[in-house]
Amino acid sequence: MGIIKLVIPTEEYLDQVWAYRQECLDVGSSMDGCGPLRFNEDVKQWLADVVSYTDPATVPEGKVQATQFLGVRGSDGKLVGMVQVRHYFNEYLEKYAGHIGYSVRPGERRKGYAKEMLRLTLTFCKKIGLNKVLISCEPDNPGSRRTILANGGIYESTIHEPKHDRDLERYWIAL
Repeated sequence: MGIIKLVIPTEEYLDQVWAYRQECLDVGSSMDGCGPLRFNEDVKQWLADVVSYTDPATVPEGKVQATQFLGVRGSDGKLVGMVQVRHYFNEYLEKYAGHIGYSVRPGERRKGYAKEMLRLTLTFCKKIGLNKVLISCEPDNPGSRRTILANGGIYESTIHEPKHDRDLERYWIAL
């Protein structure tokens, strides 16, 4: 088994998901790629929400079909990261957030997990018919930038996202 495997969330992982959420909250992490985890007060509701995003018939209004993955370390089954793949764009995703969001648990950062999770995610993106993906990161996040570049990211532009009053660097990866 590889260093990381991507798995679809199930009830089996809910305790780890909730601990991941708390660790991110404790350090003020943005929890990119975690779907609605930051805003849910119940981990079972988060799982129900994640499932609703998988089916075009049940995607919440204003959202798009998405697949949520957990990045699980092969050696011990620990949840070390999360990735969300948006299958297509709405206006916000096209302009700002892109196809893929990801994060790594604060205590597991700087170990190469994001790079491997993104590599595996790109394989999935190709399988669902995408030929290129947009990923954005904040200019003050050199780790995310390195992850994107290591996976073939080509810088396009930096734009200002007014909702959260932040700048975002936009990168494209050809599949």
